[in-house]
Amino acid sequence: MIPLIISFVLFAGIVIGLTLLGLRLWVRPKEAIERVTVNAVAVEEEAPTHPSLVFRELLDRLGRSLPASPKDLTVMQRRLVRAGMRSEYALRVLYGTKIVLGIALPLAMSALVWGSEMDPTNKLMAVLAAAGIGFFGPNEYVSIVSKRRQKEIRRALPNALDLMVVCVESGLGLDQAILQVAKELDQAHPEISEEFGLVNLELKAGKRRQDSLRNLAERAGVDDLKKLVAVLIQADRFGTGIAQSLRAHADFMRVQARQIAEEKAAKLGVKLVFPIFFCILPSLFIVTVGPVAVKIIRELIPMMTGM
Repeated sequence: MIPLIISFVLFAGIVIGLTLLGLRLWVRPKEAIERVTVNAVAVEEEAPTHPSLVFRELLDRLGRSLPASPKDLTVMQRRLVRAGMRSEYALRVLYGTKIVLGIALPLAMSALVWGSEMDPTNKLMAVLAAAGIGFFGPNEYVSIVSKRRQKEIRRALPNALDLMVVCVESGLGLDQAILQVAKELDQAHPEISEEFGLVNLELKAGKRRQDSLRNLAERAGVDDLKKLVAVLIQADRFGTGIAQSLRAHADFMRVQARQIAEEKAAKLGVKLVFPIFFCILPSLFIVTVGPVAVKIIRELIPMMTGM
């Protein structure tokens, strides 16, 4: 009975999905109205679409059909920006990918477990798990990419700050120093180079320096970079020397990095307890106690049983 219910649910889901997809993508009511009213409108030939863009366009259209609250849209847009996905189609492609994977993975799982001897309840749970992975997997992928990018920015920030100090102390202004840092770190640290390049583009577009720096901190979402932005904004607002402020902040970050390294070194002994206990001690116990145990089994136990 349960396989019949699963088959019916899958069939109904496929039919409804294909129907909605056809109504969304291929039904064109505007052309039907033009044919009825007999409007002689010259239809321009559409430009040929590159084959590599067809799938992205399909995901884009599917993403538009997925309803979402404005709050969720804001959160996902922020995650995509922090992951480096800043295209205007990124959000719709993400939702389209969720729809495609949410349908394709359950179908693939159903095909895999259909002929197996699993319990029907386990089959149903496997299909539901595949649907959950397909729908929520892209969100986790974006989160992983965002965290990885933030880690790279955090790792590159001390080098960028030292280079900025050198540029400012050599006579460059802050805007020129940011541009120079973006150029010099293009190969070594492309993530922070891209962020500084966007700051330079915003400054060229006429945006205030404080707003551009705040946007930098908001885009990256890194605490150390937010502290640097706060130092630069305060130095610009109160008229203090940029070079002195950057030098002091560089020393602070160097001390903070040393403290973090010392903290990790102090935690190392506690973290090594479990690998030593589960991996090293059993082998050491076998090597040291094993021969004695074998000798006892071979000699002492027969001697005791013979008495």
